[in-house]
Amino acid sequence: MNYDIIGEIHGHADALTALLSSLGYRERGGAWRQPNRKVLFVGDFVDRGPRQIETVAIVRAMVEAGSAQAVLGNHELNAIAWFLPDPAQPGDSLRSHHSPRYGEKNRLQHQAFLDEVGGTPRHVEIIDWFLTLPLWLDLPELRVIHACWHPRYMDYLAPHLTEDRCIDADLMVLASREPEDEDEKDTPEPTIFKAVEALVKGIEIPLPPPHSFKDKDGHRRHRVRVRWWDTDAVTYRQAAMLPDVERDGLPELPIPEHARLGHDGKKPLFVGHYWLSERPQLLSERVACVDYSVAKGGKLVAYRWDGEPRLNASKFHWLGA
Repeated sequence: MNYDIIGEIHGHADALTALLSSLGYRERGGAWRQPNRKVLFVGDFVDRGPRQIETVAIVRAMVEAGSAQAVLGNHELNAIAWFLPDPAQPGDSLRSHHSPRYGEKNRLQHQAFLDEVGGTPRHVEIIDWFLTLPLWLDLPELRVIHACWHPRYMDYLAPHLTEDRCIDADLMVLASREPEDEDEKDTPEPTIFKAVEALVKGIEIPLPPPHSFKDKDGHRRHRVRVRWWDTDAVTYRQAAMLPDVERDGLPELPIPEHARLGHDGKKPLFVGHYWLSERPQLLSERVACVDYSVAKGGKLVAYRWDGEPRLNASKFHWLGA
């Protein structure tokens, strides 16, 4: 089977249908299809964009028709946690609506989705569908995960997941429970929270004081995502996933050994999540990111995979937002 791996959509249904059409898919019987190919979606269907419900409907129809498969993104994880009640905090949810520290930030990030579905039966239906999305796909030919292929954490999580590698509502409680001192820790020891966070958000490590940076939404960060797949990126300056001007200000001190995860390269791996820009390029000959910031005016990107064991940058295909 040949696949088209499509990056994060974030409610940009027009860009999605235009990209599918340009890839040769046509809408038949209520779903977009192509006779000789399937789509693999890397998650993050909601938040930010103008057409949340329609985006989910397109992806869901394709999955249910067998013309696509999809994994859970961090925005779907957040949407589930925003919706589900917190048994330890009556009147609040697992992703807090009322926390002085996080409540307003959580709402602002999720507002575009809430504006369309909040308080309607459609909201329940969509959350129920998000709970059917696996954390990763390990197909005979290739692999897909939203942010980080972490074998140790995946092995740790597997007994707790459903048969289809999904998080159920009960496990969401543990997946949402950040330890009070989590920001101060930098250990590789797994917990449900740490493992889920790594798979859908990537590997983050504390920056050495006094270093920090502002993220894409203007929030001050003291932890940074790293190029976990690149075993040659061994210092903060080499490994940090930041614009060059910010990364060049980081020290050439070694990052923790556990953050140099690498990828075994047995199969091509596709991820999203990292808000890349410019012209799509490979992360390595066997790892590709298909997130090129459509929600910030960038590109909606697909990689057209035709069985090649080593990836080729010429196989990227994209449209502007």
